[in-house]
Amino acid sequence: MEGNAAEFEAIGNRLGFHIVEDSTDRLRLLWQGPRFPAFLCLGIALLLLFVSIPIAQAIYLNGFASRAASLWYFPLMNIVLVGIAIYLLAQQRRVVIDSSAHMVILRKRTFHKTISLTLAYGDIESVKLGLDQVYSGFAVAGSSAAQSFPVASLRLFMKGGVSVLLDRGGARRLKELGEKVARRFTKNLEIDPALR
Repeated sequence: MEGNAAEFEAIGNRLGFHIVEDSTDRLRLLWQGPRFPAFLCLGIALLLLFVSIPIAQAIYLNGFASRAASLWYFPLMNIVLVGIAIYLLAQQRRVVIDSSAHMVILRKRTFHKTISLTLAYGDIESVKLGLDQVYSGFAVAGSSAAQSFPVASLRLFMKGGVSVLLDRGGARRLKELGEKVARRFTKNLEIDPALR
C-alpha cells in the first residue's frame, strides 16, 4: 500500500461515483465533486455581475469618495463566489481497479493538490458493504449539534485492519457496485446484516 487511507475518508454522507469504464481489464469509477453548490455559486455570481460592474466602474471613475464606494463589497462578493465555484468544480475522485496489473489506484484531486493511494490485490482482505456513522453539522431550534446517523458505505478492508472508503450512498446502488468490485478480487461481497 502506497499512500494514506485516511486521506480518502469523506466528510459528507454521499459521494455517488459513476462507472466510466467497465471492461474485463479495468473498472473505472469517477466522482466529479459537489456540482449543485458550484453551479449555484456561479448563478449567484452571474446575477451579481449586473450590479457589480456598474459599482466597480463608478469606484474606478470617482474613487472611494463617491456614494458607490459604500457598495464595494458587491464586486468582492462576486470574486469570492467565482472562486468558491472554481474550487468546487475542481474537486474530483477516481478509482481504477486494474485487473491486468492487479492494482487498485485511488486518486483525489482538489484545486491545489492531488493525492494518490495504490493498493495491490494481495493487500485486500475483503470488500464490505456496511454502515458509517456520519455526523450532521446542523443545529436547528434547540437541537443538539453533531447528531450522527447511519449511511451505507462500501469499503475495502486491508490486511492489518485498515479500511479504505470507496463510496457512500444508497444501499441498493452500493450493493451492485460492491458485487462488481468484489468480483474483480475473486471475493464475495460481505453485507452488514442491517442492510439485508
